[in-house]
Amino acid sequence: MVRIQGALPDRYTAATQEQLHSWIAAAKATLGDRLLILGHHYQREEVMRWADARGDSFGLSRLAAGSVAEYIVFCGVHFMAESADILTGGTRAVVLPDLNAGCSMADMADLDSVEEAWDALAAVTDIERIVPITYMNSSAALKAFVGRMGGAVCTSSNARAVVTWALSRGDKLLFFPDQHLGRNTGYELGMGAADMRVWDPKRDLGGLEEVDVKEATLLLWKGHCSVHQRFKVAHVEAFRAEHPDGIVVVHPECAHEVIELADQVGSTDFIIKAVAAAPAGSVIGIGTEIHLVQRLAAEHPDRTVVSLDPLICPCSTMFRIDAAHLAWVLENLVEGYVVNQIKVDEETAEWARVALERMLEIT
Repeated sequence: MVRIQGALPDRYTAATQEQLHSWIAAAKATLGDRLLILGHHYQREEVMRWADARGDSFGLSRLAAGSVAEYIVFCGVHFMAESADILTGGTRAVVLPDLNAGCSMADMADLDSVEEAWDALAAVTDIERIVPITYMNSSAALKAFVGRMGGAVCTSSNARAVVTWALSRGDKLLFFPDQHLGRNTGYELGMGAADMRVWDPKRDLGGLEEVDVKEATLLLWKGHCSVHQRFKVAHVEAFRAEHPDGIVVVHPECAHEVIELADQVGSTDFIIKAVAAAPAGSVIGIGTEIHLVQRLAAEHPDRTVVSLDPLICPCSTMFRIDAAHLAWVLENLVEGYVVNQIKVDEETAEWARVALERMLEIT
């Protein structure tokens, strides 16, 4: 998806961190209860320090829906701001500080490609028996697609429940955009490799034979998280060699071979709770985005919290939002200008809400 963020005025790009923080503080004070700043766990500290609430994508969107604030400034990525707009019913102005803050995983499955896959599947199997499931990390258009087609959204926390529900309604699932979450969920439910196939949207019939499509229970879209795919078996082995009594906690967007070696697997909220529950003196190797790992290390000085990946790769799209962009959108709000508003059209929002509400009913 193409998004274009114009260059910020020199006032912001040339400002010092102290100046930016002063402007943000003044704008927040002026806007008061009219403003709610949401910060995703992966945001950098210069932004997170101003967040009124921290959390994962769906949790923050639900907070937005329950807020009375006029302006929701979502420090996250595009699909998160879309979800906030959907759940608020368009009654708030949802703002994304940098329009270029997208999600590479979400962009790996676009509506045209998914509709083409659906048509291809319909040509070789009973499409009425296929249930589409999209991960929360997807566009509003894809959430609307699964809403129309009888499917549901899932999060990393409730994927097992949603997939179980889907299998009670059909013989086959198309799971997108993250193949790893889908695969890990399938294994968790007792499936084997023979029950799953990877659907490559760049190839005819997903790169599969007709017999593969008919035999598979779980069709996994060929998508991934650019951060979580970096974690390898070698990283876990190196950590265990250095810390034999250490605890390995990873996100379910990691590859299955990494999941198999971990002590605990779960969402960002799960990881936060796992670190908090670990005994003092523990050494914990984390397989998720570095800003969260560093924050957990700072918040738990009596534990050693480290990233499993020694190269420390941040989420490059989350990283786009900085103090300069936050100051810019807030000062515009003070002046009465809503910049970078994320607005989902009414029809798309309606069907996306259907898919989200199904998820809530399931879980």
